[in-house]
Amino acid sequence: MLLELAEEAQDEGSATEALTQATRIEEGVAAMELRRMLSGEQDHTDALVSINAGAGGVDAQDWADMLRRMYYRWAERRGYAIEELDLQEGEEAGIKSVSFAVRGLNSFGYLKAESGVHRLVRISPFDSNARRHTAFAAVFVYPEIDDSIEIDIKDEDLEVQTMRSGGAGGQHVNKTESAVRIIHKPTGLVAKCQSERSQHKNRSTAMKMLRAMMYAQKLREQEAKIDEANSHKKSIEWGSQIRSYVLAPYRLVTDHRSELKLGNVDAVLDGDLDEFIKAYLIQAAG
Repeated sequence: MLLELAEEAQDEGSATEALTQATRIEEGVAAMELRRMLSGEQDHTDALVSINAGAGGVDAQDWADMLRRMYYRWAERRGYAIEELDLQEGEEAGIKSVSFAVRGLNSFGYLKAESGVHRLVRISPFDSNARRHTAFAAVFVYPEIDDSIEIDIKDEDLEVQTMRSGGAGGQHVNKTESAVRIIHKPTGLVAKCQSERSQHKNRSTAMKMLRAMMYAQKLREQEAKIDEANSHKKSIEWGSQIRSYVLAPYRLVTDHRSELKLGNVDAVLDGDLDEFIKAYLIQAAG
């Protein structure tokens, strides 16, 4: 209304004021929408992310590595900090699995949209006949919970294994059994950390990861909404994907939950995920 009156009166000052007010209103509405979408009890917390290669052989391991880079780039764009906790490299290329923390306000609230199986279709760079291959990788996202949340973990339910760390880190890492794997026998949940030279620190981090996994499982049970991807009961293969990334014969990324489709595949793989995340959060918020 003020803008219309300003235009009629050709009042430049009033027009500027009207535009400023409109911008403030839009920002206020956007902030309210964000609060509505990120209203979960743990949405404000840091995120623990695990990526595991699935069906597709070496292509799947390469795909898991591509996803790792995609999420690292997304986090960097938002100014979030990343701490890599565990990495299992593939024999020929890529990675078998990786676990990392993404730290920053609402990182779990955003990244929970990425939990599930991701499917890649492309001309395989590992196929001498240049044939099209399909590969799968699973992404699991958990909130990094603090000590104020009680999770009952009994010592007798734990199997703690130590081993030599792999990957970069110098001679010290490779000569000492500093890496720690903790298995929660009743649930089968496994947490592993090899990011530190200290076995004690790695055990502490692995326990924190295990608590986060058990907390996420507890929430799902309470809500009676078992997420098939995060429950490890769904195969990382055909028919289970939440999103498909097609690089050949055409180029398109499709989210099968929100039905959002984007053609700029390179931008998505470079971490431009906000449209997919927002579409999922709006849908989830109802």
